[in-house]
Amino acid sequence: MLRAVRITAIAVVLAALFSLSQQIGAARGNEPVPGIGWALGVLSAIFLVRAVITERTQGPEMTLQKDLLWGVGLGGLLAVVSRILV
Repeated sequence: MLRAVRITAIAVVLAALFSLSQQIGAARGNEPVPGIGWALGVLSAIFLVRAVITERTQGPEMTLQKDLLWGVGLGGLLAVVSRILV
């Protein structure tokens, strides 16, 4: 249960910070970089693959690293989905 809460918190905070960063850039007159959604999606997929591999190969002592990998991967996907929906 604690792992799920940690992973969700990391994912939500990452997606919120990405959205905030994009809003600050837009307020300053900077337009979004073309292809940022694709780049973020690919990077998130890489983190998720690494999370799966780490989950299967590392022991319980690596739980925090596993949670961070899952959170970053899912947070990136959440940021991509929120960009598509907005």
